Amino acid sequence: MSVSESLFDAVRDALSAQGRLSVDARTLSPDADLYESGLTSQCSVNVMLTLEGRFDIEFADHLLTRSTFSSIARIADALAQSGAA
Repeated sequence: MSVSESLFDAVRDALSAQGRLSVDARTLSPDADLYESGLTSQCSVNVMLTLEGRFDIEFADHLLTRSTFSSIARIADALAQSGAA
């Protein structure tokens, strides 16, 4: 599935606001491991809720996994699958 650059930007914004990462989310490659950069389970939930509110969507149950939130690219792909535009 093709993911727009705006989804990557939205994920980076949510990570900057809620992720509590040890590095600036805007400096991470789309495939960088977010958990290695300090993302915790609690922060991933906050990121998810921020993105759901921004796009007025709900992540499907099958997307609520650690691997979905392991990178910017995976989160953006999950957003695309959930109908974010």
